[in-house]
Amino acid sequence: MKCYRHKQLATDYYQISMSNVYINEGKDKDIAVFDMFVRNNPFNGGYIVCAGLEQVVQYLMDLKFEEEDIEMLRENHPELTEVFLDYLRDFRFTGELCAIPEGTILFPHEPILRVKAPLLQAQIVETALLSIINHQTLIATKAARIVQAAEGDPVLEFGLRRAHGSEAGLYGARAAVIGGCLGTSNVESETLLSIPSKGTMSHSYILSFDTEYESFMTYTKYNPNNLILLVDTYNTLKSGVPNAIKVFQQLKEEDRLPKMYGIRLDSGDLAYLSKEAKAMLDAHGFEDAVISASSDLDEYLIRDLKLQGSTINLWGVGTKLITAYDQPALGAVYKLAQVESDGKIYNKLKISNDPGKITNPGYKKVVRLYDNETGKALADLIMLVDETVDETKPLTIFHPIHTWKKRELTDFHAKQLMVPVLVDGELVYDLPTVTEIREHLKEELESMWPATTRFTNPHEYHVDLSDKLWNLKNDILNKR
Repeated sequence: MKCYRHKQLATDYYQISMSNVYINEGKDKDIAVFDMFVRNNPFNGGYIVCAGLEQVVQYLMDLKFEEEDIEMLRENHPELTEVFLDYLRDFRFTGELCAIPEGTILFPHEPILRVKAPLLQAQIVETALLSIINHQTLIATKAARIVQAAEGDPVLEFGLRRAHGSEAGLYGARAAVIGGCLGTSNVESETLLSIPSKGTMSHSYILSFDTEYESFMTYTKYNPNNLILLVDTYNTLKSGVPNAIKVFQQLKEEDRLPKMYGIRLDSGDLAYLSKEAKAMLDAHGFEDAVISASSDLDEYLIRDLKLQGSTINLWGVGTKLITAYDQPALGAVYKLAQVESDGKIYNKLKISNDPGKITNPGYKKVVRLYDNETGKALADLIMLVDETVDETKPLTIFHPIHTWKKRELTDFHAKQLMVPVLVDGELVYDLPTVTEIREHLKEELESMWPATTRFTNPHEYHVDLSDKLWNLKNDILNKR
């Protein structure tokens, strides 16, 4: 059986069928502008964390079709013309990509990516771009919420075995680190992240020995600097913790106790068990022992454990992080905003009976407005690329649908969020490391008011349209 995966074919067939029409109707030379954006914040939250740009860049720069791909399309889809199939032989992305950098906080309807390219190119990459951004942005946002709940305690991503496939586990681990996790159990991710994978032992390891104590002591011989002992295989407080303490005492006597050592709880009443374990460890002089926990954690359970006074100070989060358990999909969309044909520019928008689904036309950018005194973000403006913001004058912003909701901003400064990434298909952007992206997210979160980042009933951050864009949109609507 022949098994292979060609990422150039990781697309929906309608991208192929539409592209076949474009080239045969002479529309392949039209220049199109597409925006990718999210309509709603995930997890009933107040924000979104951008992630996945590096993989988008890799995909666009490497994209090409092999002869076997073209032959497969010819055999399975006789409606595809030879003109189109010949075009695929020399396919490469030659367009422009602008994006909001990874680790940046953004909000509904703001373009995460803006693609400007020949129509056929911009169309054929849609599905892959959505797949990459939808997945990593969703996981990064979930991770940011979990890390926020941990209140400064380290969080590790332990979800590979629960991921929807190994690739989802790999790039989910990347997104989790962007969201603030300090590491992952996923060994495959080490090359991608340049971060060593983390992990200790399972219940099966302990059960493979005659006694729990023997399993712990044997482990210390081969893992002298990675000593987090799993204590709930038999009885956490009557067996696991006492045996761990016995091991720590022996290592201390032999001057082999590492700086990083402790226990892991994986079941039961984590608040109660952690407090009892902490008291036992402290009573034997091991006040600095780490107490880590796993067991289907998420931001809400971590927050509750904190409120109950648990002594856990290292969190391993798996299923509910790597699968974005309570939000199966992000729902980012990719919509046509402008077409240039025969030297003329036509601004486009999608109309819907739902006002929130009417798209914004034109070649746009996103500008964030900050208060000069506090440094906190006040609002965002979606604007046409040729517009500027005069920071020396008061600025009145208004809700793009409920226009009577207005606000005047003074003493502020503006920052353009989108950056050029590809120009004429060539990389013009220095891709940051994952740890640099994680640090950028920390700065982003500090620039947001707590009301925006709280878990329940967050404040709706203001995302408005410039006067010029709002007028353009309504002019198009009024002509329909």
